[in-house]
Amino acid sequence: MVWLFLYRPSPAFCFAWRRMLLRLFGAAVAKGANPYPRCRIWAPWNLTMLEYSCLANDVDCYCVAPVKLGIHVTVSQYAFLCTATHDYEDPDFSLVTKPIVIGDYAWIAARAFVGPGVTVGEGAVVGAMAFVSRDVPAWTVVSGNPATLVKKRTIKTATTERVSS
Repeated sequence: MVWLFLYRPSPAFCFAWRRMLLRLFGAAVAKGANPYPRCRIWAPWNLTMLEYSCLANDVDCYCVAPVKLGIHVTVSQYAFLCTATHDYEDPDFSLVTKPIVIGDYAWIAARAFVGPGVTVGEGAVVGAMAFVSRDVPAWTVVSGNPATLVKKRTIKTATTERVSS
């Protein structure tokens, strides 16, 4: 009810309002974090958002177990962070939960899936529509299904010469 009547209809720029609502339900949300109004957060008491992290519109954050977003993390639209699965060897399909950690300066691109127990390393990029079921090393770019290494991520600096075409 809170999501439907207070969180979801809030204007996009009202991040402080949504941070406050999330905190009321036990989330650890730092000042400057940006939860957008159309993101869905299941069990907010398991969510940690550090400074300037972002859950974009239409992100599905299924945090049955803890989900931690480091500083300056971006989770783009329609991405799915899923901390739960089922034990397919158990006849009752018992629930299995494992936390997700997304390191500082990482980016989870649009429609990517990050599964239970995954750690996305600092500065890593998970490409659009990637399926991540294993840890992603720091400062790498992964994509595909299953996600595989594409290349190392390098950051341009002020001294880096830019070549225009």
